Amino acid sequence: MPRTVQLAARPEPISVAPEETALIVVDMQHAYCSKGGYIDLCGFDISGAPPVIEECARVIAACRAAGIPVIYLQNGFSPDQREAPPTAPVWHKSNALKFMRTNEAHAGRLITHGTWDHEILPELAPEPGDIVVAKSRYSGFAGTGLEQILQARRVRTLLVIGVATNVCVESTIRDAYHREFFPVMVADATMAAGPGAQAATEFNVAQFFGWVTSGAELRAALGTNETA
Repeated sequence: MPRTVQLAARPEPISVAPEETALIVVDMQHAYCSKGGYIDLCGFDISGAPPVIEECARVIAACRAAGIPVIYLQNGFSPDQREAPPTAPVWHKSNALKFMRTNEAHAGRLITHGTWDHEILPELAPEPGDIVVAKSRYSGFAGTGLEQILQARRVRTLLVIGVATNVCVESTIRDAYHREFFPVMVADATMAAGPGAQAATEFNVAQFFGWVTSGAELRAALGTNETA
């Protein structure tokens, strides 16, 4: 039997086996966290990003120290946007794609492979042994090999951090739930896009799709004291 730890969480504590757990780092890219990134250009408030970035760094370090695999999701499109034809809903709903279509100076610059906007934040850069999963939809499971990666490692519990709480984080958690994984959102290592959205997703996750914990509670359960 794998070793388990008790993780304090809402709506109740959850028993977690570190060797059956993976950390999912959702879209911690310049696009979503940096001044001049796509989210900032589109008018969303990113002033809360610095403490979230710091907490993500602590969580990532703690998981590495505990031997938990770290899997990065990286959202974006090819320069020719082949993943987002006009026949696809994402062509109509992606704020980045819409912004580029109406602002010629930014065409091909937002969440486009090979650009600064698409890059994972340097302070959270993947290390050797980490896994990076490219995606072009909100959910980390949509059109990717994430589920197969997790199954190959016999993962049952997903710790989820990143941005945006109410979009890609929540979409990934919902899909994880429907694939019989146990998702745990680390709330202070996530940031929402839009007013009231953080609380709404925390409610949804705690009540319907998983569990909600904090970085400090996770580190206490893992027995690590890693700091960024």
